[in-house]
Amino acid sequence: MFRILKLTIVLAFYNVATLIAGEGMWLPQLLKMLNEKEMKSMGMKISADDIYSVNKGSLKDAIVHFGGFCTSEIISPNGLLLTNHHCGYGQIQAHSSVENNLIKNGFWAKSYNDELPNDGLTATFIDYIDDVTNKVLKGVLPEASAIERQSIIDKNLEIVKKSYLLKSYQTVMIRPFFDGNQYFAFVTTTYRDVRLVGAPPESIGKFGSDTDNWVWPRHTGDFSLFRIYAGKDNLPADYSPDNVPYTPKHFLPVSMDGISEGDFTMVFGFPGRTNEYLPASAIQQVLETLNPAKIAIRDISLKIMDNYMRKDEATKIKYAAKYATIANYWKKWIGESLGLKQSNAIDKKLKYEAEFQKKLPKGSPYTNLLTDLNQLYSEIAPYALASDYYSEIALRNVDLTSYMSYLRRMVNTYEKNGEKAYIEKLEDAKTFTNEFFKDFDAAIDQEKLGALLTLYTDKLDERFVPEFLQRGSLGLGGGESYLQMVKDQYILSSFASEHEAMEVLKLSPEKAIAAIKSDPMYALAAEWSAFYTKEISTPYSNIRKELDLKLAQYTKAQMEVFTDKRFYPDANSTMRVTYGKVNGYEPRDAVQYNYVTYLDGVIAKYVPGDYEFDLQPRMLQLYKEKDYGQYADKTGKLPVCFIGSNHTTGGNSGSPAIDAYGNLIGLNFDRVWEGTMSDINYDPSICRNIMVDARYILWVIDKYAGASHLVKEMKLVHPKSKPIKTKK
Repeated sequence: MFRILKLTIVLAFYNVATLIAGEGMWLPQLLKMLNEKEMKSMGMKISADDIYSVNKGSLKDAIVHFGGFCTSEIISPNGLLLTNHHCGYGQIQAHSSVENNLIKNGFWAKSYNDELPNDGLTATFIDYIDDVTNKVLKGVLPEASAIERQSIIDKNLEIVKKSYLLKSYQTVMIRPFFDGNQYFAFVTTTYRDVRLVGAPPESIGKFGSDTDNWVWPRHTGDFSLFRIYAGKDNLPADYSPDNVPYTPKHFLPVSMDGISEGDFTMVFGFPGRTNEYLPASAIQQVLETLNPAKIAIRDISLKIMDNYMRKDEATKIKYAAKYATIANYWKKWIGESLGLKQSNAIDKKLKYEAEFQKKLPKGSPYTNLLTDLNQLYSEIAPYALASDYYSEIALRNVDLTSYMSYLRRMVNTYEKNGEKAYIEKLEDAKTFTNEFFKDFDAAIDQEKLGALLTLYTDKLDERFVPEFLQRGSLGLGGGESYLQMVKDQYILSSFASEHEAMEVLKLSPEKAIAAIKSDPMYALAAEWSAFYTKEISTPYSNIRKELDLKLAQYTKAQMEVFTDKRFYPDANSTMRVTYGKVNGYEPRDAVQYNYVTYLDGVIAKYVPGDYEFDLQPRMLQLYKEKDYGQYADKTGKLPVCFIGSNHTTGGNSGSPAIDAYGNLIGLNFDRVWEGTMSDINYDPSICRNIMVDARYILWVIDKYAGASHLVKEMKLVHPKSKPIKTKK
């Protein structure tokens, strides 16, 4: 099977007429075979071996999976990490208080001793990547059912994992590609001592906040600095004052020459999830059903939080990270839907499918594949909608119901494994509870649950609403809000305040479990969860298994039928390279966007005292004096952000933008609004990624923050002219 896939990809690659520059998220170890020629034709000056090598330090050794959810990169020989401000936001928030508000004022460590530890934050490197397709798919027959296929694969995965002779600090993970037609193993090393070094104030790091999120032109300095610490042997170690800065195999020099339109760009990171090979029926479901539902839920949640945050500084600090997390994909889904409509994505897919059917030879096993897929998407539609409603409300937008999920795990531990197992997890439970209540406000939470339960019962078919939540069972009239019912539940609950929750956890195991199970909010969440599992999740999963099997067949079929089309694997949080060019775009008639923004635009957006567009006096003073130092471009202006045609997604946040010579030129942090649909429909005309210019980052560190010692730690280069000496 792998030979067929590999051949298809290679043949497609060499049919240059079908290539779309900028599209694709490519595995770095395959660049030499599949992409190097095209990358060099677009302007790249380095080799594929300079990007990925297991025999010498290469670019991949500077690319770090940050916390398991973002990307970061090493930019100094002393383990200095660069990532997005929004990637480090949780850590910045955790170190903030009303008295010492790092979110508002920023933070800059003056020495190693001032750098702040972050419990649980990790930095993961990819040591090497192996193709294990044949081993994982051994014994899998084409006629196998979804359950049979997965059972064989699961057994093979365990065998393959155990076959690796790992060092004590290494782990191996195996991920499917092309919907399970291909498998790769990633051997990793994870560092556990990652400290906060620097962060601009939110007036820079979040400038424009939600108004500018996912849009262009952008003027946000979305960056923060961390540092990896290691034991004295340079290997991973738990936090200790005795740990030392990590010495990397490779770090990225920083280009001071900046960018010009048409310059080659490469983004290297860990993109989260894409679905590029879906049928039209799947995209239609996203556009017409799933996205509108999730947008509506988060719209309610955000409005309630915003109302409270604007009234109180402490609440703003407490809910800042939550708000940003919820708002991020809320706006993304809005833009995604806009882009799908604007690019006529469904019509394009239908034409593609018609061509697919036309190319199938008589008697092909794929003849009825699309019909089967469309039927399965029709069957799964109501369950998918109900699942999104439950997940968005109970697990993502309401804190107390989410906390109840944690308590259910404690109850299960006690009931399945006994008192000893419960006691072993008790200290972790107390720590979790303490952390939970740091960022919890019962008034906000109950208002959200009341409003969202009302939406849930109004919008879903009654069969997906448990009887105990139906209005008739609660004595509520048609259309009546659930808010008062929820308020009553919160009043009666022992888990709406930290003091009461901790008192329960202090009880003997038997009494604590009894108190948890008798709590009204626990009962609500537990019954709702049980109903969800039986009536929504289980039938959804059963259909999903069959659907995934058909999608795997469809992906394989596409690669066999369209031999002139280039295929790349969907993102799955594994290391990828995407490449393109610095380029503006025209999103709609008579609208044309330039590829770069300047500090002038920051000042133009400035609104004194505004939640999103305020600036600190230091910024205004530096602008007035035009004190840009060596960071201005050839026109004398200070560049802030730029865009390119790199194919990115969530998880690419914090990824380096790398020039043709392998130097850092910027920091990826967003996509343009219309282009967010690139997760399922890449369109080169409107898909653009947004990056902070490296010179703006250095200017903020040096001129704004006065942290020139951090700049001196980096290697500054002039690849387009004469190189300058490394600053030490």
